Amino acid sequence: MRNRLTKAGSMKALALALLTLGMPVWLSACGGGGGGSSGGGAASPPPPPPPVAGPTWTQGVYQPASTFKNRCEVRRVGRDIEGNTYPDVQGTALEERFWLRSWTNETYLWNTEVTDRNPANFTNRLDYFAVLRTFATTPSGKEKDDFHFSEPTEEYLAARNAAPTATYGASYIAFSTTPPRDFRIRYTEPNSPASTMVSGQPNFERGSRILRINGIDLVSTNSPSDINQLNAALFPSTPGLTNSFTVEDPDGATRTVSLTSVNLSSKPVNRTRIISTPTGNVGYILFNTFSPYASERDIYDAMAAMQTAGVSDLVLDLRYNGGGLLAVASQLSYMIAGETRTRNQVFEQLRFNAAAGNRNPVTGAVNNPIPFYSTGVGFTVPDGTPLPSLNLPRVFVLSTGSTCSASEAVVNGLRGIGVEVILIGNTTCGKPFGFYPTDNCGETYYTIQFQGVNGQGFGDYADGFIPSNSAASFGVRLPGCQVSDDLSRELGDENERLLAAALSYRGSLACPAVSAQATTAVASANGSAGSGGIPLRPPSPSTLETNRDMTMPHGR
Repeated sequence: MRNRLTKAGSMKALALALLTLGMPVWLSACGGGGGGSSGGGAASPPPPPPPVAGPTWTQGVYQPASTFKNRCEVRRVGRDIEGNTYPDVQGTALEERFWLRSWTNETYLWNTEVTDRNPANFTNRLDYFAVLRTFATTPSGKEKDDFHFSEPTEEYLAARNAAPTATYGASYIAFSTTPPRDFRIRYTEPNSPASTMVSGQPNFERGSRILRINGIDLVSTNSPSDINQLNAALFPSTPGLTNSFTVEDPDGATRTVSLTSVNLSSKPVNRTRIISTPTGNVGYILFNTFSPYASERDIYDAMAAMQTAGVSDLVLDLRYNGGGLLAVASQLSYMIAGETRTRNQVFEQLRFNAAAGNRNPVTGAVNNPIPFYSTGVGFTVPDGTPLPSLNLPRVFVLSTGSTCSASEAVVNGLRGIGVEVILIGNTTCGKPFGFYPTDNCGETYYTIQFQGVNGQGFGDYADGFIPSNSAASFGVRLPGCQVSDDLSRELGDENERLLAAALSYRGSLACPAVSAQATTAVASANGSAGSGGIPLRPPSPSTLETNRDMTMPHGR
């Protein structure tokens, strides 16, 4: 017999009854031990297994992401810098990972290419998020999803709201982060310590190479202590820090300047110019980011100045613009093309994963196309304010590999309504994709959720836009000229190589000869390796400068 009888008295009673019926008895099968004739009690049964802590994983079966949203191992209390109450409730780290899994399945553009891994096999939410993507490549061999990342929500909100941070107001470029290191000044912020004029010369000039900081040899040192001091001086953590920089200017002169860090917000429109030519005024705008919210006001003011000047052509310098708010990209495109060309036209249509149908899987709304916004939307220009416009049939865009995302959306959106985009510079980064930055438990996640296509349904430029005379094997060719970036002259200088090529092409439709062009190809944002040794921290753009952000003002 197999019934578990846990009390010795019950077992004896049963045995007696069975003997009366003439049936054999094997009490040992019931765990009684020793034949059951002694008075000893039965062994206690094993305890039941403990309940499973939290949700369980079944391959390919997903609960709604809302089941786990805001269930946090570390619960935030209070309000964020925008005044919103934190939505967190007490939860577990496992629930945070289960939210990432379901959220990815619901919203990721290539959700069918994500391997479904058990969240319980990971201990860190960021390690788990790192594998929730496709690992396929484009025809050129570039990763199909090269834009998968996250950051603390506090940092995201600070950047979105242009919270001032400690800086000298200089953007660096690193051609080499290890000896012999090559750190140069890419550009400076207006009204910053870096751009302050001393004896008729700015503290930092575009193209100047940093040789020493506080006497430490930046080019050659391999001392860990020196590297720590150099990093602290290059990237000050607080305002009020004074450091001495020895630089070599593009003309070969060496000088030493003293800079004190200040709290400063980067200016989206860094500078503008009106260039007088025999065939009319040409506008120049150096537009470095479509974020933060201040970018709406900055580009509005710049385009209003262009309209007042009656420019007949526009050179839009996006060489360092990695993207940002897609709504601002739409506004800029309207201000270039004007009312007649954009009326009832599509700026961008979003394509989501196949399971989304005609719905936006992030917002739940119907997936309506994004128009060319002709008014302020309420970031920093009041909602409904009419925008200025230039009514141009063409635009010159200055580009490098740092021209990305929302910048490329401007190129693609204008091409979709027949505006000619002339590309001067180099291949753009190739990001027709975007996301809705999403906070969960203090981390803001960026996962590719849509592909943007223009009014003609085109959006396949994952290998970038390239000038027509480029030798590149991959990319979408546009009219224009391949020209390497020029660190020997200030941005906006008519003799700076990219701007000079645009002005020349405007008159002749011919490109300058592709020749040895000094000091110039733009290095990766992460810098490149030298001959070995300890790397110095590379400069890197903020998150908001490298995305296609679908954020809209509250209430829209």
